[in-house]
Amino acid sequence: MKDTFKHRGMRNQLAQILIDKGIKDTAVLEAIRDVPRHLFMDSGFEGHAYLDKAFPIAADQTISQPYTVAFQTELLELTPRMTVLEIGTGSGYQTAVLLKCKAKVYTIERQLELFKKTNLFFKKMGYRPKKVIFGDGYKGLPEAAPFDRIIVTAGAPEVPKALLSQLKIGGRLVIPVGFKEQIMTLYQRTSDKEFEKTEYGSFRFVPLLEDKN
Repeated sequence: MKDTFKHRGMRNQLAQILIDKGIKDTAVLEAIRDVPRHLFMDSGFEGHAYLDKAFPIAADQTISQPYTVAFQTELLELTPRMTVLEIGTGSGYQTAVLLKCKAKVYTIERQLELFKKTNLFFKKMGYRPKKVIFGDGYKGLPEAAPFDRIIVTAGAPEVPKALLSQLKIGGRLVIPVGFKEQIMTLYQRTSDKEFEKTEYGSFRFVPLLEDKN
C-alpha cells in the first residue's frame, strides 16, 4: 500500500470530524493529518482507515478509534522533547501520533506477535521511538523513569502503582480504568506522594494484560 493525495484528503476530513467532536490541540490534529493510518491496518480494512472507528489487528487487539487516540494525546498536553512511556504499542498508530508531536517515546508491548510486527514496521516507515520493549506494561520501565508523560492504551481494572511511581512530579498519566467499560482518567503528580485525579467519561478498550506471552 502507498500513501496518496486521496489518503491525505481523507485524513483532512478525519481531522475535521475530530475538531467537530471537540479536539482543539493543533499539534494533535496535525499529527492525525500526517500519519497514514491505513498503513497501520491490514490491507482488507484500507477502505475503513479514515472512519472514526476502531478496527481489529493481530493478536485479538484493535487499532484505536482516531477520536480516542486524539483525546488521550490531547490530555497529555505534550510539548516537544517530553519523554513519554506508552503502555500497549499495538499497531503503532498511537506511537506514530506521539512521535509526530515531537515526543521521545518509549513503548511496551506484551504480545510477541505484535511486538515483532510493529517493530519491523517502525523501521520500514522511518519511525524512531527511543525504545520498543517486549514486556509487561504493568511494571512500566523503571530503568528509563521518571517520565514526563505516561499513556496507557488498554483498559486497566486499576491503576498500576508502578506507573504512578515512574511519573515525574508535574507529570501526567492518562489511563482508561475499569472492566467491561472504562473511565478515561488523568492523574497529575503534584508531589512525591500526591496525585490529582480527573475523570473524562466512558470509553471501551481491550484489557491490559499482565505478563508477557
